[in-house]
Amino acid sequence: MISRLLFVAAFITFECPVGWGQSKIEIRPIETITVSTQQFLVGDQHGQPTMIAGELRIPVAATGKLSAVIVLHGSEGLQTHHARWAEELNGIGIAVFLVDSFAGRGITNTSDDRLASLGMMVDAYRALAILAQHPRIDPQRIAIMGFSKGGIAAVYSATERFRKMYAPSGLDFVAHIGMYMWCGTKYRDDEKVSAPIRLFHGTADDWTPVEPCREYVMRLKEAGADAKLIEFAGVPHAYDTIARKNLEALAFPNAQTARNCTLVEGENGIILNGKTGKPFTMNDECVQKGTHIGYDEAATVATVKGVKEFLAAVFKLKS
Repeated sequence: MISRLLFVAAFITFECPVGWGQSKIEIRPIETITVSTQQFLVGDQHGQPTMIAGELRIPVAATGKLSAVIVLHGSEGLQTHHARWAEELNGIGIAVFLVDSFAGRGITNTSDDRLASLGMMVDAYRALAILAQHPRIDPQRIAIMGFSKGGIAAVYSATERFRKMYAPSGLDFVAHIGMYMWCGTKYRDDEKVSAPIRLFHGTADDWTPVEPCREYVMRLKEAGADAKLIEFAGVPHAYDTIARKNLEALAFPNAQTARNCTLVEGENGIILNGKTGKPFTMNDECVQKGTHIGYDEAATVATVKGVKEFLAAVFKLKS
């Protein structure tokens, strides 16, 4: 796993066994910084220097310059379903860069909120710069996909404002995909985006509810963006977590969620409670406890199909 190979001086390459899927793996170090939400929003480039790593999976059978997808994990770090997504995308000739934002920071999960979701966007842009230099990757055909916490960074990296602050010069993501992400914070100018956006969400998600994503996609469309939300009725959070296949939904009775909160970016990068107008904290009255995750086969199959079709169109892949 990436955490065991984090502090490599150069990249490591090896072939996957057949059971892992037909891909070549390269472990790549990523020099980045760690910033708070406020630091990120004001464009502070002087965060804590940090070394993380990513696992680049290149489909063995593919030839020539390849399209690629950068994958950002959720609050539990890299999991089995992220590797499964890499296999699926490798299968249609797309390289996948699985970014581990946790191991280099000594994080196992973000229950202590030590890594801002927006801060993961810096990792994503640094990964973009690395992929653009790879001899097998087409720098003009790199997309980004994020899950839950990582979905925030994956989707909002489309905003022109954040691109100007942090993106590598002359490089852009050509598509943005968010899986069951939080859309309940309105950032300044977040409807001004540069590339197509697709969101996938279950309507029974009690961790990051779907309604704010409906509202965000509506605002994006009104601004002329190519944005779409694909919903799955009665499906919970993290519905593609294949490790929970054939298991009951898993409850987190003490997990906090801002599902009933409406948040907005205020002055100087401060996130405000939209109801009170005061700086938001997880002690606000709107914060609740009690969440669930669960696997849903039909929604997962439909999402895989939808993501592949979307990327095939964006990358202009030959069928």
